[in-house]
Amino acid sequence: MASPVAAGAVQTGQTSDALPDGGAAPENAMLAASAVGTAPRAPGPASLALAPSGGAVARAHSAIVIDARSGKVLHEEDADGLRNPASLSKMMTLYLLFDALDAGIVTLDSPLTVSRKAASQPPARIGVKAGTTITVDQAIRALAVKSANDVAVVVAENIGGTETAFAHRMTRKARSLGMRRTNFVNASGLEDPGQVTTARDMATLARALKRNHARRARNFTARSFTYNGRTYKTTNNLLGRVAGVDGIKTGYISKAGYNLAASARRGGKSIIAVVIGGKTEAKRDREVTNLLERYL
Repeated sequence: MASPVAAGAVQTGQTSDALPDGGAAPENAMLAASAVGTAPRAPGPASLALAPSGGAVARAHSAIVIDARSGKVLHEEDADGLRNPASLSKMMTLYLLFDALDAGIVTLDSPLTVSRKAASQPPARIGVKAGTTITVDQAIRALAVKSANDVAVVVAENIGGTETAFAHRMTRKARSLGMRRTNFVNASGLEDPGQVTTARDMATLARALKRNHARRARNFTARSFTYNGRTYKTTNNLLGRVAGVDGIKTGYISKAGYNLAASARRGGKSIIAVVIGGKTEAKRDREVTNLLERYL
């Protein structure tokens, strides 16, 4: 019997050995067409016209604080400078997975097939094996808590058909949310010169997640996740340490530095703080903590 995920599948005429991004597609992939009524496609002229020019500045600092309810900017430092999002990218990966859940394309129990490409991703990872499956629910928690690169590719291939097609959709969604200086080329945030964003755009995305997927965004509050007998602790060090913090996502690669988008509520206020390019994990956490304390 076909899996629930496979029910919306679309045949592309390509074999698993001839995909544009060089990976083998999962057997139950190609959900993109069931979501939009057509096969995955590259961004249209409108998206390309808004694409950021230039590359991300390596390890450069930027920061922003916004009111989570109104979107009003409370603080900013080079908030429109191009940066590498690193694993902050997974906020968009999860946004599109939440969209698929809301549209009924998948359920929390739907199996997602692991390809060879997904299984071969570098850390952070949970070690999914090629040819096996994980559920959508497991994938959500692996991304929100562990920031697993292997699972990011699993989601991308099962929802978008290929990671490249999924990244195109990520960029289109970014444009629809008002993220004008963001471009995605992969679902994990691993290093690529084409993967760029700004602190302002990441704050916009975090706010959209909290507003448009409020119930599902609670996964970002989890402090641990258990898979295959192993428990992984959250990468967000502020959870449980800073009063009111309820998510949302960390990120790190060498050319980005230490990134964090954090949301917090206290005393009737709700804010989102984003810091990109922290020199160390501790310094990033300290800066975000100070921003939250100042504006809450």
